[in-house]
Amino acid sequence: MSDMTKPASERPFLDRYFGLTDNATDVRTEFIAGITTFLTMVYIVFVNPQILSSAGMDKGAVFVATCIAAAVSTLVMAFYANYPIALAPGMGLNAFFAFTVVLTYKYTWQQALAGVFCSGVIFFLISIFRVREYIINSIPKNLKFAIAAGVGLFLGIIALEQAKIVVGNPATLVTLGDLKQWPAILCLLGFVVIVALNYRNIGGATLIGILLVTLIGLPLGLAQFQGIMSMPPSLAPTFLQLDFSRVTEATFIIVIFSFLLVDVFDNAGTLIGVTQRAGFLDKDGNLPRMKQALLADSFAAMFGSLIGTSTTTSYIESASGINAGGRTGLRPLALPHSGAPAGRCFVDVTRPLICAPPAPGCRPSPARAAPPSIQGWASSRRRG
Repeated sequence: MSDMTKPASERPFLDRYFGLTDNATDVRTEFIAGITTFLTMVYIVFVNPQILSSAGMDKGAVFVATCIAAAVSTLVMAFYANYPIALAPGMGLNAFFAFTVVLTYKYTWQQALAGVFCSGVIFFLISIFRVREYIINSIPKNLKFAIAAGVGLFLGIIALEQAKIVVGNPATLVTLGDLKQWPAILCLLGFVVIVALNYRNIGGATLIGILLVTLIGLPLGLAQFQGIMSMPPSLAPTFLQLDFSRVTEATFIIVIFSFLLVDVFDNAGTLIGVTQRAGFLDKDGNLPRMKQALLADSFAAMFGSLIGTSTTTSYIESASGINAGGRTGLRPLALPHSGAPAGRCFVDVTRPLICAPPAPGCRPSPARAAPPSIQGWASSRRRG
């Protein structure tokens, strides 16, 4: 008797809890999708400390906080909402934290963390009382499809920019880059490989494409091996360092609601875009278990601020795992950053997959550009 025909009570525990059979997936597919998502979004582990260090925060502590915030928040989303959505400190929100709140408004980073925490509390309350759910469900179905398409196009332009297929231009904003350069060539190669493997229904197509492009990029100097394992830095410099001394000031209220509004609508776009691509929306265009997903996201914002990072939110890069077949909360459990020590080990091993020298900092490599370009094309198609 196959799992499809077995009563739910006779299926393995993971199948029963996450509904693998009901979602036409299995443990292997979810694991591959989790690894694919990790490789697509792990750049934040390097970029977030670079940005927040501009506000005076300790780079090592922010690195660990980023790993822990992503791991714990993703686990909450997996177990509580059972959605294949990964969370991590959000890009844009971290820049607003560092350059606007701290450097422009002259708040300390400890006070800015307090603002993130307060926005997370409000976020949590409006999720509990279904205000956010009402807002998202009030968006017309066709507009939800448009949001999904817009998210896809956004992913696509990010991928093209990372691979230098498009570059900045003062007259037209963007223009075609030099397609004879290796980053563009390898991105296009990765795109073709992933499309061809998907057409052949080969499991792990996205992951295979990433690894292939990375291996080609190593001798070309587009990636650099930097070790196997190292101990994580201390979290102490940012752990529970919130300062509420300016909470009654008018500008602090503005900061709180700036964090809140950006996170609310960023999260709404991500949830709609990713879940629509996965086929989770019902016939009316609404998302089942919306409240659980929103509560998981609001918990992430509060938790991240407590350990020392800017607003943690749902990641649009989760779409790469959807494209690799991930359909349940089991997929985020495969993300190899469940804890700072394990995260540091895996990040050191996979640094060549996502970064290019020289130091300081790192740049996304062509290996990261191909999966978002695939997902951008797929998400921009209208479905329903």
